[in-house]
Amino acid sequence: MVHDLYILMITAGIVALLFKLLKQPVVLGYIVAGILVGPHLFGEKLVEMENVETWGNIGVLFVLFCIGLEFRMKNLFESGKVALIGVSTIVGGMLLLGYGVGRFSLLDNMNSIFLAAMLCMSSTTIVMKAIDEAGLGKERFVKGATSILIFEDIIAVVLLVLLSSIAVKNSFEGVELLEKVGVLVLTLAVWFVVGILIIPTFLRWVRPHLNDEILIILALGLCLGMVLTAEEAGFSSALGAFVMGMILAETKEAHRIEHLMAPLKNVFAAIFFVSVGMMINPASLVAYWDSILFVAVVIIVGMIVFGTLGCWWGGETFKDSMRTGFSFVQIGEFSFIIAALGSKLGVTDPAIYPIIVAASVLTTFLTPYIMKATVPCYNFLYNHASPRLKAKIDAREQQVAETEKAALENAATQEKDAPTKADKVRHAVRKTVVTKHVVDLFLKNMSEND
Repeated sequence: MVHDLYILMITAGIVALLFKLLKQPVVLGYIVAGILVGPHLFGEKLVEMENVETWGNIGVLFVLFCIGLEFRMKNLFESGKVALIGVSTIVGGMLLLGYGVGRFSLLDNMNSIFLAAMLCMSSTTIVMKAIDEAGLGKERFVKGATSILIFEDIIAVVLLVLLSSIAVKNSFEGVELLEKVGVLVLTLAVWFVVGILIIPTFLRWVRPHLNDEILIILALGLCLGMVLTAEEAGFSSALGAFVMGMILAETKEAHRIEHLMAPLKNVFAAIFFVSVGMMINPASLVAYWDSILFVAVVIIVGMIVFGTLGCWWGGETFKDSMRTGFSFVQIGEFSFIIAALGSKLGVTDPAIYPIIVAASVLTTFLTPYIMKATVPCYNFLYNHASPRLKAKIDAREQQVAETEKAALENAATQEKDAPTKADKVRHAVRKTVVTKHVVDLFLKNMSEND
């Protein structure tokens, strides 16, 4: 295992350094490193794929945990309209487009359904990594984009249940799906309530005793505990890691935990992208190059169109809508999981998996360049738009700017020590519990006196 880790780290480090010198995205260097150490290129098994997959899965958890730390619950509610309309447009549009592509390619109904599910959602890990490397983390569109990605991950869990039911029973089990959705909603509600009531209060009590070492160990323990809880409930482990990140984001230690997690996140995220590269067989790229290119074009065009339209209909400016759509031009982790599910159940064509993985790598490779093209494309469309459309774009820009200004002014007028929404919720619940306890004791004493 140490030998495998050495090969991965030294290869990834050298290739990433080369890509950095060439001013290329480091993520692409990790994927290329995976191809180099993989079992396909030179015909030798330099590392054990099982070990790499394990580390890569851990990397996904840490990345999503850190993404949760950077996100606030109030941002999810504030961007609720954009998130709901955006995710409905993107997922719904890509499902229809993916199914149509499958039927156009002469795939049967089952293969077309699975293909549609593989193409309908972007990669949270890749999108946030690309945004971070591009220095866009503080831009206005990121909040809405992150909210959409959260809902996409939740939808992915539901899709996995639905696809399993369709594949195994060859029928649509609506009751089973509704039960799973109900359990998911109930589980998320319980996690939220328990997390908001207990964890911030606990960390506030022990804060004087928390050095960096204890804090990072405690945070990782909470993260992994939520991961196990999610798996036991039948949901994605990645969803559990993200939820715990969001819970800890409501504490005063959020930025400190985020700072401590950064090196660990970077190491395991690199291993994850190396593991993706190791799945690429250069021979399959040659054999299916036309299908790979076709699928990649469908992903890029579909995500740009549906992403831009969904965010625009959700109330964002046209430029921010395009930025979101242009950053969603890839597929990732859940697409691999769905592809693996189809292969495991034996209901999909064996050629689909390498095509999907290669298309994911190709779209990941192109993502930074497509994101850089957002502003030139926006300027071109704006300059060639009709006067009526220009007026709508300008009006939306002014409306969003006024709303943002009003929100900032409102926040500035609030007292710095004013209780947060989370504090108010905890206080209300504690007050309710204490009041009920006092009443119960009073009634009990009255009955005993009688």
